[in-house]
Amino acid sequence: MQPIDLPDATLELEPGFIPPDECEGLAAAIRHEVPWETHVIRIFGREIPSPRLSCWIGDPEAAYVYSGTRFEPHPWTPTLVALRGRVEAASGARYNSVLANRYRDGRDSMGFHADDEPELGPEPVIASLSLGARRRFVLKHRKRKRETLELALGDGDLLVMRGATQRHWNHALPKTARPVGERINLTFRWIDPRGRPA
Repeated sequence: MQPIDLPDATLELEPGFIPPDECEGLAAAIRHEVPWETHVIRIFGREIPSPRLSCWIGDPEAAYVYSGTRFEPHPWTPTLVALRGRVEAASGARYNSVLANRYRDGRDSMGFHADDEPELGPEPVIASLSLGARRRFVLKHRKRKRETLELALGDGDLLVMRGATQRHWNHALPKTARPVGERINLTFRWIDPRGRPA
C-alpha cells in the first residue's frame, strides 16, 4: 500500500490491487449477485432518489443509519465474501459490512460527505475498492475548504482511509459530462452496534 501525504488524514492506495484479468469477471459477478436498489436519501428535509444504484450488505447485526434512513443488511454474496478476505488481508482491518454502489455512467454520482456515523466509531477504517471505469474521487478539508485532493481511481484500485480522515475530510465522486463506462465501488466497513443511536 502506498501512503498518500495529506494533513489530518491517513490514506493508502494500492493501484491494481485486483489484477486486470480478474476485474471484469468480478464486476460481472457482483452485478449479477447483488440486489441493486435506488436508495431514498433525505437532503434539507426532502426525500429524493439517490443518483446511483446501491445495496447495503453485511452480517445480520450490521444495520446502518445514513441520511436519516436505517438500512438492514442484505446477506453476503459469495463474491463479496471472497473479496472481504482479500481486502482485510491487505488493509490489516476487519469488516462486517460493505456498501456497494453502482455508477451506471457519468450522470451517477456521490455528493460530498464523511463516513462519520456513530456506529462506525471515532476512527473508522474504510476500504474502497473500484471496479470498472476510472472516475475522479475528490477530498475536501472540512475546515480549510480550499484544501483539496483529487485521485483518479480505476479498475482494481484499493483506497484505504483510516485514522482521523473522516473527522477532517469530506469526499465525493462528482458527475462528469464526458462519456464514461460503468463503475462499481465497494466500501468495506466495521459497524459497531453499540455505537448506533437508539
